[in-house]
Amino acid sequence: MNNEFDFPPDFDFEDTDQEFEDFDDEAGLDELLVRTAVLQKNDMVALLCIKSATEGAAICRVDPRENHPSVQLYDDPDKALEWYTKSLRTSRRNGWNIIYDGLPLQG
Repeated sequence: MNNEFDFPPDFDFEDTDQEFEDFDDEAGLDELLVRTAVLQKNDMVALLCIKSATEGAAICRVDPRENHPSVQLYDDPDKALEWYTKSLRTSRRNGWNIIYDGLPLQG
């Protein structure tokens, strides 16, 4: 497995923060849900993450068999949590072991 990411040659990391200048990270803080699951199967490791607030949510899946991460956006945070839970259940039925499920780790 290759541990390097393929970014386009003109990709500039310095410009990525500009998209979030108007983002209010304090809005909906009471309703914020952040959860990450690390899954293992054979010699593969995958991630399933959810981040939701009062007005929407996103689920990100990093699958070693895919070239790029997959992100799904939801207007309804309850629906996103429902799909996150279904995805974990389906992954377990397909032979994946959940080795971590909780807050994202830092460090």
